[in-house]
Amino acid sequence: MSRINAVILDWAGTTVDFGSFAPTQIFIEAFHRVFDIDITLAEARIPMGLGKWQHIEALGKLAAIDERWQQKFGRSMSHDDIDAIYEAFMPLQIAKVIDFAAPIDGVIDTIKTLRSSGIKIGSCSGYPRAVMEKLVPAAEQLGYKPDYWIASDELAAGGRPGPWMALKNVIELGVDAVFHCVKVDDAVPGIEEGRNAGMWSVGLALSGNEFGKTWDEYQNMSADAVDRLRQHAADKLFTAGAHYVVDTLADLPDVIEQINKRLAKGERP
Repeated sequence: MSRINAVILDWAGTTVDFGSFAPTQIFIEAFHRVFDIDITLAEARIPMGLGKWQHIEALGKLAAIDERWQQKFGRSMSHDDIDAIYEAFMPLQIAKVIDFAAPIDGVIDTIKTLRSSGIKIGSCSGYPRAVMEKLVPAAEQLGYKPDYWIASDELAAGGRPGPWMALKNVIELGVDAVFHCVKVDDAVPGIEEGRNAGMWSVGLALSGNEFGKTWDEYQNMSADAVDRLRQHAADKLFTAGAHYVVDTLADLPDVIEQINKRLAKGERP
């Protein structure tokens, strides 16, 4: 029977770290520490989902940040500048990531539900391997362990928005067809990754980068404020190519039921 037999999950903002705060805060600190350039949280979030070196490069190309750089140094950010920020970013992120390893509410139960249906759990991340080697065991201690994971710097072809990490999951999990996979992500490059890999792409509008609130902030927001920000996040994820957008990973089993019905009719992503 043609049905979903694997999901490939992002990490920060999807399975752990509600609001995706671990990487964004470190970008802000690294820019300030190395070059005394201040960037905002909103700016730090814009390229989220890319590999971290590529994320820094993309930040440097933002008009507002480039203007600050030009004013301070009389030139745009260089390759060496990116390397310097990345070198500062890495130890800070390695030290801090375990503080954001707690699974998002509903994730552990959802994984159990998916596995009970015979679905394999893959994963990939914009984090480099050195960070993932700290995050993965910390998350496992708190109850979340995928069947496979890969980091953004492990493949020669590169990371997101290319399909390669997602396709590596297909190989390692032994999935028979890419259209039997669902890629789940909270950021635009991860949605594009799934589409580029020929998979069903599902966006998360509430738990991740595009919503951008801590759990406590979310709990204290008015219903109207939540709806406005949720719609903003959903619009960005749909524009990136998401087939479905839901609030959190807890909503995924219902989406998979819908996709299975479409597969049974011969539909493809």
